Amino acid sequence: MNNIPNPNDVFPNEYKTSCYIKNVITAPNIFIGDYTYYDDPVDPTGFEKNNVLFNWPEFGDKLIIGKFCSIACGTQFIMGSANHRISSVSTYPFNVFGGIWAQKTPPHLKQLPFKGDIVIGNDVWIGRKSTIMPGVKIGNGAIIAAHSIVTKDVAPYCVVGGNPARFIKKRFDDELIELLEKLNWWDSTPEELVELLPLLCNEDLNEVRKEIKKILFDRNKKY
Repeated sequence: MNNIPNPNDVFPNEYKTSCYIKNVITAPNIFIGDYTYYDDPVDPTGFEKNNVLFNWPEFGDKLIIGKFCSIACGTQFIMGSANHRISSVSTYPFNVFGGIWAQKTPPHLKQLPFKGDIVIGNDVWIGRKSTIMPGVKIGNGAIIAAHSIVTKDVAPYCVVGGNPARFIKKRFDDELIELLEKLNWWDSTPEELVELLPLLCNEDLNEVRKEIKKILFDRNKKY
């Protein structure tokens, strides 16, 4: 199967408006899974500079995005150092501007609230111009509506939207969600994935449910 798309290519097609962003990342605290792409008609390769904001690795937080995620143009990830000190009288970041202000105030980063890593699961679709705030965790298969501001965690296979983003619906019933989590198709080999494609694109969910159960049963028999 020599024509399987290569996750190590920067541009997956001739249009060059989408790029597999793991191949253009340089920051040591950003981790992107295979086949996750960012779409931008102007500069898709500028994802790290233009879309991951306030990223100071020394602050200690990470941006972790799984495999097969679709990230639309204008999406922004706000890292933890964007926060301001809120435990003192003033929230103004005097230290950042140097001079005697820096001498008279504590180190800026040490005073900021630490929200933790931003973690995006696998097969997540993030709509155009959405904003993901520090420390947010988004589960596998979730959908983030365009122009959403995500301030809280999103469960697997849920749809959220708005400012702040609120729960809209589950994409599937609990049984199918559990089956999909167990299937974890995103960890398949490239050859296995080719065989799974008809299942992953099938709109007959009852048929999908039956097929996943069969796959899991056969998988368990091997071990």
